[in-house]
Amino acid sequence: MTQWREIQSLDEWQNVLEQSTEKLVLLFKHSTTCPISANAFAECQAYIAGEPRQDVDYVLVKVIESRPVSNQIAADLQVKHESPQTVLLQNKQAVWNASHWSITKASLVDVLNGNA
Repeated sequence: MTQWREIQSLDEWQNVLEQSTEKLVLLFKHSTTCPISANAFAECQAYIAGEPRQDVDYVLVKVIESRPVSNQIAADLQVKHESPQTVLLQNKQAVWNASHWSITKASLVDVLNGNA
């Protein structure tokens, strides 16, 4: 069963970034205090509960609890921090991102199936 893997340290983030050279990574930046983020996470969970791509790593960062990691992600990927936010990584680069109400099960299906 596919699940989100939470990262909390800069070392874990560097490992994820490195792994993106071998495998796609879908990163979800989640604010645990924001109702919009809760909705976006529910959409991500709906995608995971359906028929998610098995060749993708699904990584979660809680932006309040792991602020240094969240900030480093924004700096490394040159993607302005937003929360909630999804970022698709390939070869240490952000190849797609969405935030707030744009994070839907349908948008994840489209981008991960190459239709976006």
